[in-house]
Amino acid sequence: MHVFLARNLQKPWVRKLLILAGAAVAFFLVVNYVALPLYVNRQGTLPVPNVTGIPLEQAKESLLHAGFEPVESDTRPDPEQPEGTVVFQNPPPQTIVKAGRRIYLTISGGEVRVTVPQLRGRSLREAKFALERVGLKLGAVSFETSTQYPENTIVAQSIPPEARLPKGNRVSITVSSGSAAGGAVVPNVVGKTVTEAERILSAAGLKAGNVTYRLSHELIPNTVVEQFPRAGETALAGQNVDLFVIKAGKPEEEIQVPRR
Repeated sequence: MHVFLARNLQKPWVRKLLILAGAAVAFFLVVNYVALPLYVNRQGTLPVPNVTGIPLEQAKESLLHAGFEPVESDTRPDPEQPEGTVVFQNPPPQTIVKAGRRIYLTISGGEVRVTVPQLRGRSLREAKFALERVGLKLGAVSFETSTQYPENTIVAQSIPPEARLPKGNRVSITVSSGSAAGGAVVPNVVGKTVTEAERILSAAGLKAGNVTYRLSHELIPNTVVEQFPRAGETALAGQNVDLFVIKAGKPEEEIQVPRR
């Protein structure tokens, strides 16, 4: 084997081939370990400054001053960082990179905001559900008389519809208590005695009106068996509610006793 190599090395074309191979290896080593690093680092390398947690314009200025190119890449909601503040950067802080490299910045859009729904004209229950559906809460509830809105209907809200609020905020409302003349709901007094019925009606801002006695041997005397207006209907404040009351006797006639 050695004899074979020794004989072939004497040939001119073999020597040329070996010289070319050596030159190729040397070229590769020079390019890979000298030329390329010099080309890549011809402008130098620098650590990336930390710009998270500061306003966007200040972050841009800091990066430009350090020899980098700031790029605003994205905006995302962030309840902890004020709107317009850098919340993330790529490459991360202190990464060693080539000078002039682009640094991508993600900006805080602030807290998540939602649209306030229209509450006027809705009931208290409907308003509560409408607010919770978008991530808001019901605030203070006050009452006032209103000739425009029925009783127990919302007449005003502290934040106007279509306004944008951070999630979790509260919206206060004002509820109609009826007209100034009153708008009482008639209570149910059927089954009560006349005395009990008068007390219940008075507490509701109403009065016992005409009492019509119905004779009966089967039902308990002095018990209200019917009323007008009926329970659940709306009546003006101070309005009379007529009562139909059982009186012992044959059910042949009704005896009406007017009230003043």
